[in-house]
This record gives sequence, C-alpha cells and structure tokens, in this order.
Amino acid sequence: MARILVIEDAPDERQLLTEVLSVAGHEVCPVSHGLEALNLLRQTSVELAITDLLMPEMDGIETILAMRQKFPWVKIIAVSGGGVFGPEHCLRLARNLGARHVLEKPFTSEEMLRAVKSVLMD
Repeated sequence: MARILVIEDAPDERQLLTEVLSVAGHEVCPVSHGLEALNLLRQTSVELAITDLLMPEMDGIETILAMRQKFPWVKIIAVSGGGVFGPEHCLRLARNLGARHVLEKPFTSEEMLRAVKSVLMD
C-alpha cells in the first residue's frame, strides 16, 4: 500500500482520516498544517498527500503550490468544507493548481478510499 501524508488542522478529522487509511493498509503520516507537511516531506517520501484547504499557519492552497514546486511527484487530494467563498471555489482552485482529486466535506470513508485508490492508480 502507499505512504500517505494527511494535512488537517482539525484533530478529530485528522485522527479519523488516519484511522480509515491505516485500516485500509496505508502508512499514514498525519500533520496539522502545511509547514509541518513541507518539513516532513524534506525527511521522508510519500506517494500521496491529502490536504485540507482552510488551515492556520499555511493554508492548503499555499501548501499545494509549494508541493508542486518542491515535490512535484507527490499526488494530491484536496478537501474543503467551505470558507467565505464556499467549498466549490476553493476546490476548483486546488484542482487548477495541481490536485488530482477534490472532495467536499463532509465525505464518507468510502468516498475517501475510492478517491485514494483512483489517484494512486492514475
């Protein structure tokens, strides 16, 4: 299975994603924001990053841009539940910047696992 980086500032959501992906057989590296993600990527390789878009420190859009520059081989899934402009705007921007798949919160474990499988097979 794959090594997956989960970038999510909400502890409960980060834990849930970590459990779902671990049970599915993946090795999961959970972090709480983009700066942590970039630091981790300097030390270890991952095949896939799942990033929330609205986070403190470094948001998901900034994280995607940095990952595309420094770690272009990492596949990305972006997730968002909204914000000022709604999730559609943020997710469209994330896709345009290089996310291979986007999911609007809330999503089911099955939807996430299907997205992960699809992106890893791409």
